[in-house]
Amino acid sequence: MDPNNFLVIAMMLTFIALLFTGFPIAMILGGVSIVFTFVGYLSDMYFGTMTGLDYMTVGMVVNRIFSIMQNWIMVALPMFIFMGLMLDKSGIAESMMHSIQALFGKVRGGLAITVTLIGVILAASTGIIGASVVLLGLLSLPVMLEQNYSKSLATGTICGAGTLGILIPPSIMLVMMADRLGLPVGDLFMGALFPGVLLAALYIIYILVLAYFVPSKAPLIPNQPPMSFGLVGRALKTCIPPALLIFSVLGTIFLGIATPTEASGIGALGALLLTITNRRFNFKVLKDVVHDTFGITAYIFAIVIGATCFALVLRELGGDAFVENAITSLPFGPYGIIFFILGVVFILGFFLDWIEITLIILPLLAPIIPVLGIELGSWPHLDNPTLVWFAILVAVVLQTSFLTPPVGFAIFYLRGVCPPEIQLRDLYKGVIPFIILQLIGLILLLFYPEIILWLPSQVYQ
Repeated sequence: MDPNNFLVIAMMLTFIALLFTGFPIAMILGGVSIVFTFVGYLSDMYFGTMTGLDYMTVGMVVNRIFSIMQNWIMVALPMFIFMGLMLDKSGIAESMMHSIQALFGKVRGGLAITVTLIGVILAASTGIIGASVVLLGLLSLPVMLEQNYSKSLATGTICGAGTLGILIPPSIMLVMMADRLGLPVGDLFMGALFPGVLLAALYIIYILVLAYFVPSKAPLIPNQPPMSFGLVGRALKTCIPPALLIFSVLGTIFLGIATPTEASGIGALGALLLTITNRRFNFKVLKDVVHDTFGITAYIFAIVIGATCFALVLRELGGDAFVENAITSLPFGPYGIIFFILGVVFILGFFLDWIEITLIILPLLAPIIPVLGIELGSWPHLDNPTLVWFAILVAVVLQTSFLTPPVGFAIFYLRGVCPPEIQLRDLYKGVIPFIILQLIGLILLLFYPEIILWLPSQVYQ
């Protein structure tokens, strides 16, 4: 084996081992990079290896970080974060919960369906998982428990619906994926829209089937008024403001009126105006939202800087060639290799956040996917349809990382606002069916790529 490959393996194992120490991930990424720059330099000096790592590597890191900070696409991140946090304060979700619930009062499992639909609307207007899960938990979990819903169904529905925001655009994960893979953000936004709707549809079908065959898990709400034009009108009235916000962001992108970065500014302003018109705005709210936006953005960019250092040193050691040779030599065929990669990403999601996987793993895989020879049909209006398809598949897998223990952020977000009678085992039992539904959706997307590729190809005709 090439001596450089030993250094690549040692660097990866060191990173994995340090993950269990509890140190911040950004510091681990940066620290491992510095240590192995020094190790590579000494290895070249005393063992005759050819890593090329020396003090010039530090200069390359600085240049790469500077280019990231100059990247216009990354400006969209704090804007979308601000939009999501401000919308969380607007009170719109609470109004939608009451009006939409009335529409489904005569449907068994109607409250769980309401939570799913509001999760879709929040996903398309916020994209912040923590805010969506906590908000849905605060608004719907006490009501569902009061109406004798199964604890596992109630918590699973909230976690599943809340995580749709990482997939349905505008998603900060898709922004970062586009930057790492060199793809247009609009392609990923449009490619992820139908998969997100597909997952929501699978959730609703599951809820309806479960409520029909096991009525005790999702009982009917007593004394509900019959369907009327008044109920429909109230539901439409509460849904129009977030619908306008969604159109102001996604519609301007899809119609070519604004770039994703410009649309993020429109969305931030729109969320601020909605909060003002809903009489929820004051300077304390503005201060809290700005403070939280700075905190989340700083957290993400700290990891971006650490991952940039890590990826550069790993590449200088020959890590990209090592990974490419290891994957392409697998005896599985093109689709078998895709299955293997998605399986590895799924397992990594048990232990790593989506940010680390996006920043470290995706750039290593980007050169491999287009050369596997996968035939997806003719999509002449897309520059790299195979990579767009693969990126959305990875995004769906990473959505499951919010539900899988031990990291499972959605579980712990909801755990923080659960009443005392909800145990951790109820949360784990609740998310299992939704993980299975996400994997079913993944298989459908794998074998029917047109679900992903049709919309972006039509927009660019």
